[in-house]
Amino acid sequence: MAVATSQKISAYYDQYRDVEITFTKDILRILGVDPRQIYIKCNGAQWPCIINSTSFQHSKIIIGIKGGAYAQITKKDAPPSSLRFYFVDSEKQSFSFFISGHVTNIQPYMGSQDLVLVTLTYNQRPSDDFIEKIGVLLEANTNSIRRREERIILNEDSKRKLGISKEETIIWIENIARRCIIRDLSFSGAKILIVGLAQFLVQKPMVIKLTFDDPAESFALKGFVVNVTSIEGRKDIVFANIKFDEPSVPLGYKIHINSFLTTVRKKQLSAAEQLAAQQKEREVAQKNAAAIAAVEAKGASGDAAPAAGTAAGPSA
Repeated sequence: MAVATSQKISAYYDQYRDVEITFTKDILRILGVDPRQIYIKCNGAQWPCIINSTSFQHSKIIIGIKGGAYAQITKKDAPPSSLRFYFVDSEKQSFSFFISGHVTNIQPYMGSQDLVLVTLTYNQRPSDDFIEKIGVLLEANTNSIRRREERIILNEDSKRKLGISKEETIIWIENIARRCIIRDLSFSGAKILIVGLAQFLVQKPMVIKLTFDDPAESFALKGFVVNVTSIEGRKDIVFANIKFDEPSVPLGYKIHINSFLTTVRKKQLSAAEQLAAQQKEREVAQKNAAAIAAVEAKGASGDAAPAAGTAAGPSA
């Protein structure tokens, strides 16, 4: 995955500043967070805690009321606290950092008498690494709604950028495994080429397997066949349009699709900017040429006037 620019990171921060995400098992995996290495630090000591959720403004953690962390943060003049995040990337390289903050709320966790949910409001903007990781996830979720129908036609170039090595895959229709060829993908569905007859495919539940190389992972996406289109001259092969069960679409899949669409969009904008700049240069060149022509015409007119006057003088 490409490293975000400082401009992109600032855009993530501005757009998603107050959006909170809950750390489910899937999100922990995608972000590469090791929950066993999350600590709250206060007054020179640190204690393990459970990370519940975060935004770019605050985090919520779960701790026990009998632990040292609770004793420190509930003091009358409690000192500042900080939260240690620990990440492991796709190459098994780890890195960690602290985000400083102060406790702004403590409440029982889900009615428990032993656990509390602590809100730690950050004292400053988090590190760029943190903003990038969370921002990529939030952007994928947002664009899965805003750009849900944008289709990615699979060809050699798009397969390379998506990290898909081959178009062939397996689809289970009514629990029967079949081979198919993917023709396009989107957040909300896919188009495939498959052997079969329309009456045995349309509105049937299905699960399709999609495999990506970077990072190496596979997804099983549930949905159903919306409609089929016949191929001229072939009765046994059809194009089938699939609609995914969107609430169950894995976040990792959304990130792959979003990464492709935003990269292509960026290149399109860059190309449009280049065309606009070239057009502007042409307009400036045309204006300059027109100005030069006007000056030359004026100069020629000025040179001709005295000659005419000289010729007219004797006759007057």
